[in-house]
Amino acid sequence: MKIVATAIPGCFQIITDIRRDDRGSFVKVFHQDIFREHGLATDFAEEYYSTSQRGVIRGLHFQTPPHDHAKLVYCTQGAVLDAALDLRRGSPAYGQHITLELSAENGHMLYLPAGLAHGFCSLTELSLMTYKVTTTYAPHNDGGVLWNSAGIAWPVQEPVMSPRDRTFPTLAEFDSPFVFDAATTPAAADAGAGA
Repeated sequence: MKIVATAIPGCFQIITDIRRDDRGSFVKVFHQDIFREHGLATDFAEEYYSTSQRGVIRGLHFQTPPHDHAKLVYCTQGAVLDAALDLRRGSPAYGQHITLELSAENGHMLYLPAGLAHGFCSLTELSLMTYKVTTTYAPHNDGGVLWNSAGIAWPVQEPVMSPRDRTFPTLAEFDSPFVFDAATTPAAADAGAGA
């Protein structure tokens, strides 16, 4: 796999090596040594998945300290436009976002450090997203930022969403508890070809 730096410090696109043959495909989604070599978390505490119909937007979600977490996300069926938004005060990318397509076809993944909000829009009739996180679900620390308040160019104007996701504060209203720490954030120079 290759670990590729994004414009957000500590957030990486992971390009997997998909092995395909007449049976189908085989994809490695986690390798402890490669993750450690690049300073990425390896202590995942919980894993789950969601299914979404075309036009569904989920997000922009996070957990606040002390239950904030790093997250690894990937799509095993269909395709999504995935988004990460930097909420860490003091970050050179505070308030900025990245988007990329994650799909069963391309096998790409996104690694988000703690302090980033995450969301996605389903681009296909059914998308299956898998999430690995470094802390377990903490209802009182579960939060979000309003999906259309951060300048993300979503591919739908009238998404299917949960009522909860429609009531999050805007990015401008959000008082972030997250703080950027350059000393503990993997740097772009650390990224490159993995094994």
